[in-house]
Amino acid sequence: MNAANPIGVFDSGVGGLSVLREIRSALPSEDLLYVADSAHAPYGDKSQQFIEERSIAITEFLISRNAKAIVVACNTATGAAITTLRSRFSMPIIAMEPAVKPAVANTRSGVIGVLATSRTLASDNFVKLFARYGEDAEILGQSCPGLVEQVETGDLSGDKTRLLLERYVLPLLERGADTLVLGCTHYPFLAPLIQQIAGPGVAVIDSAAAVARQLRHRLEAGHLLADKGEAGTECFWTSGAVDKARPLVSQLWRSETEVFALPASAGHKMEQDCLIRTLRELDLPGF
Repeated sequence: MNAANPIGVFDSGVGGLSVLREIRSALPSEDLLYVADSAHAPYGDKSQQFIEERSIAITEFLISRNAKAIVVACNTATGAAITTLRSRFSMPIIAMEPAVKPAVANTRSGVIGVLATSRTLASDNFVKLFARYGEDAEILGQSCPGLVEQVETGDLSGDKTRLLLERYVLPLLERGADTLVLGCTHYPFLAPLIQQIAGPGVAVIDSAAAVARQLRHRLEAGHLLADKGEAGTECFWTSGAVDKARPLVSQLWRSETEVFALPASAGHKMEQDCLIRTLRELDLPGF
């Protein structure tokens, strides 16, 4: 790996752009590659095997573009696939983790709410977080179906989005939560509306900045920090419709951007491998 190579970042959709902007802030000279797997968003209702396979395929695509490190900018993909990715690839792979630790340190009431997908809340990673910090605070997990889809359509403050957030946030406040953890990378784009609903006395936190710091630490440790002395670039791909992705990415990135179609071949090898594995399991001749 070369320090001049780019950093690869991916998410089930556009939510990981909230992480990408923290990476850009922390590492202004790095070239960044971003893949939004929007054709398959949300990951929250997909099987672990499906998420693992998509994560492998996208990581292989980013490696084919010379990525020197990978950031899994998706809590659901982290929970489902991070162990597989780290066992398969030797490069630095940075994962997401809901900001439960700083939330527990921040709370005054002793109650925190975690807004996340159902798969993230059921993941081994979250169960371990709950076990580690559950004695220090009451941790309330709240599944939030529909929120990812609202962000994927660019509706960050409309009536439907507000109604969904009220449905998920108000019960947590009624149970005494004074700190809300955004456990999905899509949700920081809804933070202004969440804060408005929760009120000024409730802290709303996410882990994107911590991920950017961890990425910088890993690059420094591996002598992989870019030192070109000029601003880095960004390149975006989507597995969804490019004509829909371009204005949405521009809206969330707060700058006009070009978005390219993720090559179909990015998942083709994965599908071939799955087919061969299935045929071998069936003990068919020639496999």
